[in-house]
Amino acid sequence: MMADKNFINARFDDGALHAFAVRDGRIAAITGLDDQPVAPGTIDLGGALVVPGFVEGHIHLDTSFYGDVWRPHRPCTNGFDVHERVAFQAQNMAEAAPMDVRARNQLDLCIAHGTTQMRSHVMVDGSVGLKSLETILGVREEYRGLIDIQLVAFPQSGILKSPGTPELLDQAIGIGADLVGGLDPASFDRDVERHLDVVFGVAEKRGVDVDIHLHDHGTLGVFEIEQIAARTRALGMEGHVAVSHAYSLGDVAPDVFGKVADVLARSGVAIMTNAPGSRAFPPVAALRQAGVTVFSGNDNIRDSWWPYGDGDMLNRATTIGYRSGFYRDEELRIAFDMVTAAGAKALRLEGYGLSVGAKADFVTLNAAHVPEAVVGPPQGRSVYKAGTLVARDGRVTGRAS
Repeated sequence: MMADKNFINARFDDGALHAFAVRDGRIAAITGLDDQPVAPGTIDLGGALVVPGFVEGHIHLDTSFYGDVWRPHRPCTNGFDVHERVAFQAQNMAEAAPMDVRARNQLDLCIAHGTTQMRSHVMVDGSVGLKSLETILGVREEYRGLIDIQLVAFPQSGILKSPGTPELLDQAIGIGADLVGGLDPASFDRDVERHLDVVFGVAEKRGVDVDIHLHDHGTLGVFEIEQIAARTRALGMEGHVAVSHAYSLGDVAPDVFGKVADVLARSGVAIMTNAPGSRAFPPVAALRQAGVTVFSGNDNIRDSWWPYGDGDMLNRATTIGYRSGFYRDEELRIAFDMVTAAGAKALRLEGYGLSVGAKADFVTLNAAHVPEAVVGPPQGRSVYKAGTLVARDGRVTGRAS
């Protein structure tokens, strides 16, 4: 078999050294070092740990200020209030650098750390219309070949409270958004059923998936999750719906949690958590044990919601492991799975992983195995997209076309 490239001395998580061939951007063969396929070029990975490219499952390319001037965080006047945070965001965005510049800054940051697949939520509502989406669609096209990006039409100002938003969400799918989103149907729009009517109505009409932001706590949040799951089953959308944040899963009684975890598993609704530092978050291990797909994302990076974020999904795995009390190797691999294979499952990615036939999207790490990489994310990474080097040592080397 003739391949385009042959990579040798690639250490997999089992500790063994392998060679693998890439042809037409996909892994064509995986062999021992003594049985390498013929290829015009051979790249020696020097025994570095090779892992699949990271999956950024939840981010906001339109609202980050990374690379812009520093903007001090403004606390809410009374605890955490989504409405007030949205208002702060609108004020900050009016003074920010151009959106396309900030989006490129954030993409370069994420790619350099090893992200090869991404799902970004982009504001689509009566306050901004389709302008933000049109900008991010243009940036996505520029970065084709460096990273694959799914875009969610996200009603940041609500659906029912923001005139014209139901029609805009539908139009957003028509011009290139991949999913339809929602936001706190109960506490923000104060009408769970009408809010979900719009979200799932667009999804059913356009044949797209759903990813809903849900910050509501306690039994209110659980009720909304149950309603989302019921809609999912009624429309036969098992495996096509995600709930992002789902804080309520981390602050309800064990018996309530057990029931809703079973509902999530039966409906195939995935849960995204970034394990935020100041709030209860979904119990990762318990959800996985119940059969729920749990994945992760950086969410906000230096924006109006918080000043943190480095774009590194491996660091995100560290945070998840730390906050979850993961110490054993098998637990550390759970945290890693959330930013790789579980993310790929939630995003329904085709050809993901280190196997014959998969896309040759991978990262090299200076670590002996996955647990070591999670507890101390190494620097000095190389990032490959379709078998081509796109970033090394924290800098993007391949440029957008």
